[in-house]
Amino acid sequence: MATKTMQDLLLEELRDIYDAEKQALKAYNKLIKAVSHDKLKQAFQTHKEQTEGQIERLKQAFELLDQRPRGKHCDAMEGLIQEAQSLLDEGLPSELLDVAIIAAAQKMEHYEIAAYGSVHAYAQGLGNEELASLLEETLNEEKETDKLLNDIAVKDVNRRAMQQAA
Repeated sequence: MATKTMQDLLLEELRDIYDAEKQALKAYNKLIKAVSHDKLKQAFQTHKEQTEGQIERLKQAFELLDQRPRGKHCDAMEGLIQEAQSLLDEGLPSELLDVAIIAAAQKMEHYEIAAYGSVHAYAQGLGNEELASLLEETLNEEKETDKLLNDIAVKDVNRRAMQQAA
């Protein structure tokens, strides 16, 4: 499809983030199994459930645009997930692995925040307030997850890893 209008760009970006969310959903299962910290495990489980809802919202977004939900391969998310997988393959001690996985997950969240921020702005600019509202709901969830992961890291997981190294 040739991207010639803001509406085309919005649709292409929605297809990208739709694929990104589906990739992330699969990755969360591995992350949940890999981490040892209970709050972190719960945060990933909660966000996995949120991601399922976000995929449903994206399907609604496509419906609002009279389009069939379909993704366009997201190379960025694939790369971020590969980076996280390489951490799992390194055989890091559990405390250090938790720290590294939080950083990898936050990179994924930051990508999603940027993507949802963009499509939200496009929808607003096009005057599609219903779509903008739908996208803003997901954008806020992504920001909340990023904040939660940061809090878990700063208040607990990072300290445990530093104490382990001492």
